[in-house]
Amino acid sequence: MPGQLLFPGELLAAHQLLPLIRQLHERLREAVVAACEQAAVEELALIDREGKEDTIYAVDRVGEEELLSFFEGLDRCSPIVLVAEGLPGGQVVLPRGCAAEEAPWRIIVDPIDGTRGLMYQKRSAWVLTGVAPNWGPQTGLHDIELAVQTEIPLVKQHLCDTLWALKGQGAQAERLNRLSGERYTFLLRPSTATTIAHGFATVVRFFPGAREWLSALDEELIRAVLGPLPPGRAACFEDQYIASGGQLYELLVGHDRFVADLRPLMTPLLARRGQGPLVCSHPYDLCTELIAREAGVVVTDPQGGPLQARLGVEGDVAWVGYANPALRACLEGPLQAALGRLLG
Repeated sequence: MPGQLLFPGELLAAHQLLPLIRQLHERLREAVVAACEQAAVEELALIDREGKEDTIYAVDRVGEEELLSFFEGLDRCSPIVLVAEGLPGGQVVLPRGCAAEEAPWRIIVDPIDGTRGLMYQKRSAWVLTGVAPNWGPQTGLHDIELAVQTEIPLVKQHLCDTLWALKGQGAQAERLNRLSGERYTFLLRPSTATTIAHGFATVVRFFPGAREWLSALDEELIRAVLGPLPPGRAACFEDQYIASGGQLYELLVGHDRFVADLRPLMTPLLARRGQGPLVCSHPYDLCTELIAREAGVVVTDPQGGPLQARLGVEGDVAWVGYANPALRACLEGPLQAALGRLLG
């Protein structure tokens, strides 16, 4: 039945899978950091292949290989459905030869979220994992019971974080000192601000294709919320962090107050001028949004409802994150009004 998984002699519930997932994340982190230490930027940034949903770079291959090796190396485990970009068809049932219907758990993984920033050694990337009871292809983000995200640091960076949450049990965090091996817990503290004034608030537009619309929406939203902008002053700021997991982290630790990734909604506008859709976030990019919600961050779809995405590698996901309910009350109405005017 969903909710049970057999690893050498034990039936494990979601909370008992946490050590296993953390072990996976540490292995992935070590492998990717080692690759970054040993290879030149130009090597890591080489295009390995063009996937159906995104470009796969050389550094991505390191994560894919370690992910599959880890799960195939588990001894006497009951079946799991492993979902990840780079797997044949986007998923594989392990052990090999088992049927998906036999698997009690569906595990979705993004081995490297934030590839572009990491391969150029500009910013941390993240390992993302969500674990849900396997209800078949219809299993969605809302079914995830355990989420873990682990920072893949820059080569020159000695501190890195791991965050996790079990549904209904809050969120936790641990920081690792890579030099000393010391680990210590810390509290996740989303911003308690009630305004975006003098804080970070971002409408995602880090890829070309629809920047003029997203920028115009951003400007309209800021003016609607803050009023006339003071001359010679910065009313608020933005952070185009090319990683959905990284954006969630920034909300979780109090750095950011608002993030809106509306790229999928631009598809009709692009189609009118004969342009294809943008590169967008996928379910594996948002598979740790449970952590943010458990810590008090409000994560919704653009209409204000919960995210409704199936646990697969395909499908574009638009999402909005507010650091707290007060910020949602301040921003959601103006955001939806601006979207209504843009999309007609």
